[in-house]
Amino acid sequence: MKTILVPTEHNAAMASALDTALLLAQKFASCIEGFALRPAVADLVAMDPDSGLTMVAVKENDAEMVRQAEDLFRGFMKEHQVPAQSGAALATPSFSWLDSAPSGHDFVGSYGRVFDCIVLARPGDEWQSPSMVTLESALFESGRPVLIAPPASPRSLATNVLIAWNCSTEQARTTADAMPLLRQAQRITICTVEGSTVAGPSGERMAHSLKLNGINAEPITLKPTGKRNAGETLLAKAAELGCDLIVKGAYTQSRLRQMIFGGTTRHILANAKLPVLMAH
Repeated sequence: MKTILVPTEHNAAMASALDTALLLAQKFASCIEGFALRPAVADLVAMDPDSGLTMVAVKENDAEMVRQAEDLFRGFMKEHQVPAQSGAALATPSFSWLDSAPSGHDFVGSYGRVFDCIVLARPGDEWQSPSMVTLESALFESGRPVLIAPPASPRSLATNVLIAWNCSTEQARTTADAMPLLRQAQRITICTVEGSTVAGPSGERMAHSLKLNGINAEPITLKPTGKRNAGETLLAKAAELGCDLIVKGAYTQSRLRQMIFGGTTRHILANAKLPVLMAH
């Protein structure tokens, strides 16, 4: 994972996202690239065709958001003594900044296709919040894994990993995307929750496949207790084991179903207190 993309906003959630990105970069001597993430004009205001005043105000606000995001990103890199990327691969983490990023959350999904991982802050509580729109653009449009930072900055990353195995295509893809991290992990648990799987190979078969790749993992199967759903069961087990990463395929159920009825992906997105690597 040598290239990491961090869409940057000037808000409190960025502290954990940047700390998480740096933990990832330290594992692989990666280059962290940032750009200013801000809404498109249409997201900010309904334009008045008879007046230019609104457009001017929006442009000024847009320029200020770009400046604040860049100052935050560069300030973080300076504080942590991360050098600017010079064009050649370095033996330590480095950074770069994209000046020409357009507004709009869709850019995350399209530009993210050339990166090994996209790091985002955990979305807000609103299902249709801008941060959720950004996350879904990254998940559904980039074809790349997304590392979601917890609300508070993590102290470690991917030393003790829980793979949330539900036998699905999405989970298989995410596990494959996580292989660089799994090769470095000290402990890996493949966790299956009864009643929340689809037709497919068991966690034991996944553990066998990883073993042939030189990676040891322990498969376990859990029964939800009380009124706990699969998401609650997985998060509770991750906390019990002291995990510092969950590897979770996103949206085995449709987004619409999860909006109406909830689901494992939605619960983990809303409640995880540790980094989560997701892909679709």
